[in-house]
Amino acid sequence: MSEATFRGGVHPYEGKELSKDLPIKTVMPKGDMVFPMSQHIGAPATPVVQKGDKVLVGQKIGEASGFISANICSSVSGTVKAVEPRMLLNGSKATCVIIENDGEYTGIEGLGEDRDYTKLSNDEIRNIVKEAGIVGMGGAGFPTNVKLTPKEPDKIDYILVNGAECEPYLTSDYRQMLECPEEIIGGLKVILKLFDKAEGVIGIEDNKPDAIEKMKKAAQGESRIEVMPLKTKYPQGGERTLISAITGRKIYSAKLPADAGCIVDNISTVIAIYRAVCKQTPLITRVMTLTGDAFNTPINVNVRIGCNHADLVAEGEGFKQDPAKIISGGPMMGFAMFDLNVPVTKTSSSILALTRDEVAENEPTACIRCGRCVQACPGNLVPQKMAQAAMNNDYDTFVKLNGMECYECGSCTYVCPAKRPLTQTFKQARQYVAAQRRKK
Repeated sequence: MSEATFRGGVHPYEGKELSKDLPIKTVMPKGDMVFPMSQHIGAPATPVVQKGDKVLVGQKIGEASGFISANICSSVSGTVKAVEPRMLLNGSKATCVIIENDGEYTGIEGLGEDRDYTKLSNDEIRNIVKEAGIVGMGGAGFPTNVKLTPKEPDKIDYILVNGAECEPYLTSDYRQMLECPEEIIGGLKVILKLFDKAEGVIGIEDNKPDAIEKMKKAAQGESRIEVMPLKTKYPQGGERTLISAITGRKIYSAKLPADAGCIVDNISTVIAIYRAVCKQTPLITRVMTLTGDAFNTPINVNVRIGCNHADLVAEGEGFKQDPAKIISGGPMMGFAMFDLNVPVTKTSSSILALTRDEVAENEPTACIRCGRCVQACPGNLVPQKMAQAAMNNDYDTFVKLNGMECYECGSCTYVCPAKRPLTQTFKQARQYVAAQRRKK
């Protein structure tokens, strides 16, 4: 197999064997549905419904409030109970539309009906993607219609579909490649229609040979689509590392993938594009992995956006014991959850429940200058010096060391024998620098 890859990176315990062989199970929601108006990068959506309104599946309940923003559509039919602040995954509060689910799932007119994308203009396709509220579902949450509208569309020569799923434990993208490859190819063909000169490449780590074969079979006869095996290494699925591995091109924080002639979309996002354009279905569901050694039964689930995380735990038959740590996302780039009573959003990828909190078990010690963090960093940075500058509040030096190029993959923290919280330090420093720049 191909050894397409990037410099640096690490090989953490994968943990995928817990859930990779378990087919996706569709789970119907219980109780009220909570729809945050902030499920994406950029300005929150503006609620367009109020208490007492009746809503249908697929109906717009939040409207994009700026260029970088996204619509929110209801995943159930029912009655709006309230529009009020509620707690989100990250502990912050945001305006939410709360809907009492009537259990009928009555859809808007045309919901789920076939539509021929070849008869649509490029502007019509982009508008459908916008109206459907599609954002990057790999975690970033960037509005997809904006990504599909680069300044110079003629210079886009690669549409990269991120099937690496390098984050440990997560298997939702893997299962979708096995179970609905035709939808992935269909979504990619929709995107390729927008860019006449582009080639579509689906990058998949070589620890997923069955997914590679499944996608190759689905792509047979498609002259503009290639399936490329990638070397299994974290963070192979990072936007910059994926571009580097597949095309050999480099981008930095001041550049967008489009500046390198690339558009990158996650597997789930491409499926959402297919369903919106070809099946008249906005983004109202997503696939998540419930996994970790604290779960009685790990499982992959297809859930409606707006349902409660706590309700999903029962689908994994609860916990064997009280988890020492619960993470939203994977162990490398996810974040700890302090409460399960929060809604599933467009960017929710998993509930990872662990019986040990290895971070809390290991007290950080002084840096021993071993250089492992430098070897592991896929961004060619020097984490040791960056950490020293950040901890001294020397943000000018942090910036000079290209600290703003860090994309917080966690590789340096993973390999550090002194167990120093490098990634967390960089995250705080980057947030401070970004805030100061906004003030100026």
